[in-house]
Parts: sequence; C-alpha cells; structure tokens
Amino acid sequence: MELVNGKVIFENALKGKYGVGAFNFVNIETLKSILDSAEENKSPVIVQCSTGAIKYAGVDALVAICKAYASKMTVPVCLNLDHGKTFEDCKMCIDAGFTNVMIDASHLPYEENIALTKSVVEYAHSKGVTVEAELGVLAGVEDEVSATEEDAKYTNPQQAYEFVKATGVDSLAIAIGTSHGTVKFKGEAKLRFDILEEVEKLLPNFPIVLHGASSIPQDMVALAEQYGAKLKGSNGIPEHMLREACSHNVCKVNVDSDLRLSFTAGIRKSLTENPENVDLRKYNGVGMELIKTVVKNKMDNVFGSSNRA
Repeated sequence: MELVNGKVIFENALKGKYGVGAFNFVNIETLKSILDSAEENKSPVIVQCSTGAIKYAGVDALVAICKAYASKMTVPVCLNLDHGKTFEDCKMCIDAGFTNVMIDASHLPYEENIALTKSVVEYAHSKGVTVEAELGVLAGVEDEVSATEEDAKYTNPQQAYEFVKATGVDSLAIAIGTSHGTVKFKGEAKLRFDILEEVEKLLPNFPIVLHGASSIPQDMVALAEQYGAKLKGSNGIPEHMLREACSHNVCKVNVDSDLRLSFTAGIRKSLTENPENVDLRKYNGVGMELIKTVVKNKMDNVFGSSNRA
C-alpha cells in the first residue's frame, strides 16, 4: 500500500472515536517494529521522525525505507515530520515524500505562527500533503524540542478556533498538560480536559493532536534499571487519561519516549546476559520485541485502533 496523508487516517478516527498512534523512529529497527505491530494488529499507524532523526539518518534514506516497508502492508501508513521548525524543514520533507508535516511555530508570537503555518499549508496542499500545527507550548525536553515549565502555556480554545480558520491547517496539537521526555510530572498527573472539551465544541469533527503523550511503562523502567539504567523519577501520562482523550477529538497521539525506553531496556538486558554476543541483530531483536509489545498495548488498550484498518 502507498503511504497515505493525514486526512484519510483522521476522518476514520473521528468517525470511529479512536486515536491513532504517531510513533517516532530513527532507524530500521524502530520503524520495522512499529510497522510490524501495526500490520499484526490491523491498525492504521503514523510513523514520524524529527529533524534530529533526519540529521542522523538522512531524509531520502528514511523515506525510501518507509515506502519500501509500507508497500508490503495492508494497513494505512502515514509518514509525518515531527516538529518542523521552518518552512524549509517542511518543504524538504514534502519534496522527499512525506505525506504529513508538522510546522511547529508555537514558540513564535501568535501572528507569526499564523503566517508561517499558512505558508506551509499552501505549499503542502498543492502537493497533496496534510499539515499539523501547534498552539500552546509543552514543557519538557525530547530530541531537539525543549521548554521549561515556566515557558509552557495551555492552549486558549478561542484562539485555537481562530487559528484553524486563519491557516487552513488539517490538525492541531494543543497543550493541555502533557510534556516531552521521560519525566513528565512532579506529583500527580493532571490534564486539562476542560480545555480539550471547549476546543471540541468550537471545532467539532476537527482532528486534535497530543504531543508528549508517552505513558512511560513502569515495567520497562524497572527492566532498564535492573540492567544499569538511571531513570529516577520517570513517569508519564496515565493510560486511562489517554483513553479518555481519544474518546474526544484526539485522533493522533505522539509516542517517542516509550519506544526509546523499551528498546534500550531490551538491549541492556541482552548484552548483560550475553556478554559474549557481538551480533547486532540478536540484541537489537530483543529491543524490537519490546517495542512491539508496547505498541500493541497502545493500539489494543489505549488508543483503540486495533482492527480498525
């Protein structure tokens, strides 16, 4: 199957009241684990890479690998740029074959965010590519994205409505209390569902995105720490909160840290228990199986996307 854009996936998710996981990848191992799990669970899926991953592996190589795997699949696969910061970032990925791009101008003044987003939308739509934007700023650090708790801002629902109408964007990431990285909260997790509900009222049947939505599975934290990782204080978004969000208009839920954590835990375990092994396929394979376990749980029990393709 050819790669699809966000419109196809979001329309079905809105009708079915489920979410679709947007899983970050940086190499063949992470990508193959995500796509294998999607195919096995008959779930639509979004795979995405950041500008950091593109610097690491190269945009053309990442697109070629993704297209090659997707061509053998029976479920819809969308390839997204995560947190593009400039028009040039987005144009590069659109021209290379991405089917959805995110322009993240949330750090700019509101009017500048509108102007930059609108320019990306115009170019992307001319190429059949859909666009995600962001309003509000998430706290935390992940890859090349960072903001302090003081800088973080909740999304204003009325402003979200005006922003969508002004830009023609296809989906919108909002800030309701999620956070990038493996340490998301000090104390009890809290999400502003009142903001989400107000956005939903103002923008009915419009795709909403949650960034920083890894749940940081504690069994994976414990496994990684058992084999030497230092992850003190790691916590994430409780799964029941993510399930509730997907019952609203949240169609895309970003997951990165959970995959890093599970892959690393598997490799640490394998190398520790098999110190004589120098076969990358063997220890990477253990990490890949743990990624598949995490992705399957998301699709089955959190997002509700299994058997929806």
